[in-house]
Amino acid sequence: MLIYYMALLNKSKKVVVGLSGGVDSAVAATLLKEQGYEVIGVFMKFWQAPSDSKQNSGWNRCCSFEAQQRAREVARVLGIRFYVVNLERQFKKEIVDYFLTESAAGRTPNPCVVCNKKIKFGLLIEKAMALGADYVATGHYAKKRKTKNEKLKILKAEDENKDQTYFLWQLNQKQLAKILLPIGEIASKTKVRELAKKFNLPVSGTKESQEVCFIQNTTEEFLRKYLKQKPGVVYPGVRPRGAGIGQHNGLWFYTIGQRKGIGLSGGPWFVVDKDIKKNALIVSQDENDLLSKELTAQKVNWLSGGEPANLQNMQAKIRYGAKPAQIKTMRKIGPNKYKIIFTQPQRAITPGQSVALYKGQELLGGGVIS
Repeated sequence: MLIYYMALLNKSKKVVVGLSGGVDSAVAATLLKEQGYEVIGVFMKFWQAPSDSKQNSGWNRCCSFEAQQRAREVARVLGIRFYVVNLERQFKKEIVDYFLTESAAGRTPNPCVVCNKKIKFGLLIEKAMALGADYVATGHYAKKRKTKNEKLKILKAEDENKDQTYFLWQLNQKQLAKILLPIGEIASKTKVRELAKKFNLPVSGTKESQEVCFIQNTTEEFLRKYLKQKPGVVYPGVRPRGAGIGQHNGLWFYTIGQRKGIGLSGGPWFVVDKDIKKNALIVSQDENDLLSKELTAQKVNWLSGGEPANLQNMQAKIRYGAKPAQIKTMRKIGPNKYKIIFTQPQRAITPGQSVALYKGQELLGGGVIS
């Protein structure tokens, strides 16, 4: 009865679903069709680095030709219109060039965060509106709600192990008004796959796509190809001094907290810092040198459109796989810039990565670690 009511309610609404060729977006499209929306499937064609490996066919990559064919087949099974939108030029400029620029500056960027802001919930919304759509939907694991004062907010997904709110902190109210997130309401990834089988979707067994979709092989191979090598000295301790204990091939090949691939004997060694001006890599055998209780976040964005009235009792995630950590104090120190102090030391706080800010289940916003 509820599905029938929803179908009647949404009959005149049109939604563009970003079909990636994976199971999540396919189930999202199916659920929206079941709810009565007129669904249009769109596959976004992104720029991809050429592969030097014959072993990598790209079958599991979210923007490969094989993924496009899977998305087309899903649209055929659902009986919906399907379009391929070529965003290679925009993706190269906004995402890939950003990734290379940040990496060259010694930082560890998060291209998925920027892609959600500028591409998936930026350009895709523009394309959807051109098609006369009311909404855009994706297979993101997150939930959308409306507050008492009519503001829109993002909550963690039912399946917190798959929750992707960390990647959505750059969104704004205008974008949220155009977004539907049906997958976030489902209890687990296992349930999503069960629904795919129930609806006879041809992607129920599709493997997970890799995190950085435009890199064909490894991040190191990609950076070696586009940024080359820039040798420098490796120093022990927390400051560069003396003759050093080894040589690195370029600061962009390393990230804070890295243990493997440093090339030093007598380890374990951990990357604890980078001195960009001296092109020096700082390492330590003491893992405690990776611990810090504070960070500075810049380019901070609040999903509500303004700073919360109360900055207390907040939690922060300093990387996608990290657990939310309790914030002791948070204060503004400049335009869109905040100093955050944690109650407990955090491991490997990494410049360039995102810090997502929460209050319980709600994503309040975030910033870039500087």
